[in-house]
Amino acid sequence: MTRFHRLAVPAALALAVAGCGVNTIPTKEEAAKAAWAQVENQYQRRADLIPNLVATVQGYAKQEKDVLVGVTQARASATAIHLSDDDLKDPAKVAAYEQAQNHVSAALTQLRPLQEAYPDLKSNANFMALQSQLEGTENRITIARQDYNTAVQDYNTTIRTFPALIGAKVIYGAKPLVPFKATTAGAETAPTVKF
Repeated sequence: MTRFHRLAVPAALALAVAGCGVNTIPTKEEAAKAAWAQVENQYQRRADLIPNLVATVQGYAKQEKDVLVGVTQARASATAIHLSDDDLKDPAKVAAYEQAQNHVSAALTQLRPLQEAYPDLKSNANFMALQSQLEGTENRITIARQDYNTAVQDYNTTIRTFPALIGAKVIYGAKPLVPFKATTAGAETAPTVKF
């Protein structure tokens, strides 16, 4: 009997300790912390992504806008000058007309390289890409929050249920983790980007 007791007591203690969540509690706590790190990672991604995308789109839009405004203004100036049959005899009026038309030609030469580099004039595509990236980032944040909340629920359930409750209180002094909740007014809507 003594030999049985010598083997049974350590086996019972090992089983009791294993049943108390000695390994489960820190594993689940670390999983919840890793899930929160992913939430922070996605927020950082958004913080890094939005200004860069906005600057990129603004750069393309400005370049295209400047060229298109230049072409439009040159065209408006050229069409504002009218020559009558009698004006064709006045070198100053013909020179003014010719100069206005040369401004249109110069503006169009700026448009040609832009068309070659960007056959569609890409602002629309860039704005669509920005919108898509912002939507994707918000979706990633939502998924990261859900993953964190799931990990928190699993951890909190583990430290509150028997027999892991014993190990959680006695060995670790574990406290429940706080799930993510949108507490900021307007947090249910994605941020607005202004140009």
